[in-house]
Amino acid sequence: MSECEICGKKSPLISRTLNLCGECAQKPESIPISLAVHSRVRREFGFPEKAPSGEGIPCFLCQNSCRIDEGGISLCGVRKNERGKIRGASAFWGNLSYYYDPLPTNCVADWVCPGGTGAGYPRFAYKNGPEYGFKNLAVFYRACSFDCLFCQNWHYRYGLVEPSHVHVKNLAQAVDEHTSCICFFGGDPTPQLPHALLTSRLALRGRKGRILRICFETNGSMNPKVLLCMAELSLETGGCIKFDLKTYSENLHFALCGVSNRRTLENFALLARMSRLRPDPPLLIASTLLIPGYVDGEAVGKIASFIASLNPDIPYSLLAFYPQFRMEDLPTTSRRQAEEAMEAAKKAGLRNVHLGNVHLLRELDYEE
Repeated sequence: MSECEICGKKSPLISRTLNLCGECAQKPESIPISLAVHSRVRREFGFPEKAPSGEGIPCFLCQNSCRIDEGGISLCGVRKNERGKIRGASAFWGNLSYYYDPLPTNCVADWVCPGGTGAGYPRFAYKNGPEYGFKNLAVFYRACSFDCLFCQNWHYRYGLVEPSHVHVKNLAQAVDEHTSCICFFGGDPTPQLPHALLTSRLALRGRKGRILRICFETNGSMNPKVLLCMAELSLETGGCIKFDLKTYSENLHFALCGVSNRRTLENFALLARMSRLRPDPPLLIASTLLIPGYVDGEAVGKIASFIASLNPDIPYSLLAFYPQFRMEDLPTTSRRQAEEAMEAAKKAGLRNVHLGNVHLLRELDYEE
């Protein structure tokens, strides 16, 4: 049982890595504690403790806006300044792994997307229902612009030590006649979006009239100009962009993810306006992980109110939590927490709310 450094509260719902309760993590005085924790975690994997801000080569792909000095690396770990030139991930080479995922799959958007439901048939889907017999090209980028303590795919950090560089042409050629969508995720695609965008364009050029949806699953921290390039591809092809909204509170976001969420919320609002151009299938889907002790019904209500103020028809998926990485000491989401979050999202005015990973839900609440 961990103790909060600010209020002294003891609870099994306080991460021993963070040592902040959910309430205190939202207070301004939590920021120095949060930043110190994330500096330590980044240091363990050889990353910079904070975004480099020297006089070196600038990178404007994401909100971190790194300026990489000679011999230094970006906060995401995939770019290095070697003799005045940026080495590592580029538009032509990506640090990634990829595989085929039979449709329908366990995608965050499978409950509303063409691959899982046939939405947009016949223009954007092969079948008026789940696309059995077709597959998704799942592209996992080994990098991230965030430092989430609860990361479910944190093992990608080891892949930065021994990168697996894939050329854009080879990845585009992995699309065959049974591939109906590409999903770029990770980590996060944000640090390597030039590679994802060029791969998409090459794959679309060679599709020969076949359906090929371009989808992204992201934390939304990219440069807004790059987001518009993503949106154009997804809008044209029937794909979706899935934003993971960790929390609405910026202070809590610093605690959980090590960075601000302002860019994410701004980008989500930008994409929400575009989402009205193609309501079916939905261009934009939001999701939130229900982290015990930190992301409860109240937190979800704030996120849902933000989404509803933009467009109440945006699909919103609430995901049950499984303990991972530096929050492996927390329990899984309880059914009570999930039900309260669902109720809060609907009360906020959202019309399309979904609960995912239900097999992880605890039947007993924590006090029991």
